Amino acid sequence: MSLDVPTRVLNAAERGELDDTQFVNVVRDSLPYAWQVISAAVADQAPGKPFGEHEVPPPSEHERGQLLRALASNAIRGALERHFGVVLAFQNCHRVAAFATSAVDGDTYREFTSPRGQVLNQSPELRDC
Repeated sequence: MSLDVPTRVLNAAERGELDDTQFVNVVRDSLPYAWQVISAAVADQAPGKPFGEHEVPPPSEHERGQLLRALASNAIRGALERHFGVVLAFQNCHRVAAFATSAVDGDTYREFTSPRGQVLNQSPELRDC
């Protein structure tokens, strides 16, 4: 299961009353490692820097699973992007970048998310990540 959803949140969703704040809180509480990684990438943003990033491999498969679930789910990823006001990009099961929404049309974002960028970010130690 990807998320631990409290009964009150499930009930709100069944009534059509689930909002982003409730959902983001469930994500934060259910996927604390993913929350930490994305928060670190957002915090790493700085003036003059094209994007903030976090590129430390997860300490275990459990944490890696959290990060993969957070970034592979359209709903989770979208809610995190709206919450933090960024566009997330992802490489190698651990390298997360937080781009300002205004940077998505820029060369740096396109290069980071390109097949070339993915290939250049490979290394043997990350083969099975």
